[in-house]
Amino acid sequence: MQNGAMFRHVVMFRWTEETTPGDVAGIQEALGGLPGAIPEIRDYRFGSDAGVNDGNFDFVVTADFENVDDYVVYRDHPVHQQIIRDRIIDHVATRAAVQFDVESPSSPVAD
Repeated sequence: MQNGAMFRHVVMFRWTEETTPGDVAGIQEALGGLPGAIPEIRDYRFGSDAGVNDGNFDFVVTADFENVDDYVVYRDHPVHQQIIRDRIIDHVATRAAVQFDVESPSSPVAD
């Protein structure tokens, strides 16, 4: 991709009723280490829903990459997979994800 274009991965979670704030803090701590472990990550953001709208997911991760190949490195990276296994999977009630190309600085809004 050129001219600042990138590939974006967005994943949202609804946690199980048993998930505690401490569990979420542990997930956040683990996710925070991923950019240092996986140099292909261009930008990495995550956080809990602000609670403004009913029915939203509980947590989101947004990750940007130079291209699809870099995303696949992240997706399959052993450190990422270990966090999923050890910290996330037992707390997931529902998961939704999407990957898409992003134009720089952002795609124009249609009239």
